[in-house]
Amino acid sequence: MTAIPAISAISLPTPIDTSLSTTAGAAAGTDPAAGASFSSMLAGGLDKLQQTQATADELGTQAATGQLADPAQYMIASTQAQVTTELTVALRNKAVDAFNEIMRMQA
Repeated sequence: MTAIPAISAISLPTPIDTSLSTTAGAAAGTDPAAGASFSSMLAGGLDKLQQTQATADELGTQAATGQLADPAQYMIASTQAQVTTELTVALRNKAVDAFNEIMRMQA
């Protein structure tokens, strides 16, 4: 009987930097422009999503052609891509809801 290899740690999204607020940066004495902007954080998250999906696709192709020695790698990558996609869609839905709420307040 062979030992089951350990599952590698799944990286979690980085926490949101609360020092991006103008008042929080001024109160803390730091330059708020020194932190990452929202657009760069969003672009980085979408790039990470694309990379995760590409990895899962590549491992899926390798598994289908018999080139992948451990099919568990594909299952882990596939699940990670699925969860990341679901998180991205949930964030998008919340952003759309917030936008609609702001538009409703102005009407």
